[in-house]
Amino acid sequence: MAASREKRRASLEETLQQLRDVTNSTALNKASIIVDASKYIEELKQKVEGLNSELEIAESSTTTQIDELPMVIVKTLKKGFLINVLLEKNCPGMLVSILEAFEELGLDVLDARVSCEDSFQLEAVGRESHKNDSVDAQVVKQAVLQAIKNAD
Repeated sequence: MAASREKRRASLEETLQQLRDVTNSTALNKASIIVDASKYIEELKQKVEGLNSELEIAESSTTTQIDELPMVIVKTLKKGFLINVLLEKNCPGMLVSILEAFEELGLDVLDARVSCEDSFQLEAVGRESHKNDSVDAQVVKQAVLQAIKNAD
């Protein structure tokens, strides 16, 4: 009987040591170790709640972005534009239609990345090939949106 009591005591001491290690507790007595563990659990709960909130916000903004497709963002650079296009689905001729719109505006494509496997994504840097004061970010955006409509 004394041997089983000793075995239980050793097992409890080992478990408390594991609890100290997991919770980074410096406490030495059982009650303090348990209090530290309880505080640690509360901190973890708060972290989980915070992460869940961030996840909900990220999911809702992703849903909003998908609802607003096609998404066309045009930023003005020193000498040209950065154009980002995101479409839910790809259709044949989409890239050609957008590149033709750039050509009509007098934009030379300096750099471009395109993905058209499931969705259509384009990131391009365009520069005016000739001096044309009427081309601004809004004009480029409207031309790209029209090109998308034409390709559908």
